[in-house]
Amino acid sequence: MLWELYGGTEGVAATIISDKEWLAHRGSVGRPLLNSEIEAFSADGTMLPRGEVGEIFMRQKEGLPATYRYLGAETRQLEGRWETIGDIGWVDDEGYLYLADRRTDMILVGGANVYPAEVEGAIDEHPLVQSSCVIGLPDDDLGSRVHAIVQPKDGLTQADLEAHLAARLVRYKCPRSIEFVAEPLRDDAGKVRRSQLRQERIAAAS
Repeated sequence: MLWELYGGTEGVAATIISDKEWLAHRGSVGRPLLNSEIEAFSADGTMLPRGEVGEIFMRQKEGLPATYRYLGAETRQLEGRWETIGDIGWVDDEGYLYLADRRTDMILVGGANVYPAEVEGAIDEHPLVQSSCVIGLPDDDLGSRVHAIVQPKDGLTQADLEAHLAARLVRYKCPRSIEFVAEPLRDDAGKVRRSQLRQERIAAAS
């Protein structure tokens, strides 16, 4: 099973994982092919220790044939030929890559980073939640606030969901507002259009 790089409908994979490996490293998209390297970096461009979440950068090993390319996306580069298209994730001690979110979806709450996928994962653990989407909305005090859009099952209340999240997330990651909707938030492929949902809510509030 190959992971195709984000940024277009075509691409040459830079990581690979077998079915057996995936069972031992659930959620991973694989390890880099022999000719490429993958690491997570902090916002100031420092390579992070294995297991820490950061922005995922790749590079070809010098002098070896290319094993990946980006299509339909602009890359950002660091010294040393590292480049990224903004994926957020981490690399484990064995070199397996896990993707968490996109840099463009990150919510900055009072100077702290909140990754929507982490909050959505906590929301979706509630048995009365069908799907969810977490976005950042403007806030006069904190810059942005975490807003959760939730498709509930019968019987879910906001109080129940807030208690559920308080036991799983630190305070600044908990949604300051929760919105229940009837329509599905994800398409058949499981993708959600966070930018569109955010723009719709900002426009409605203005």
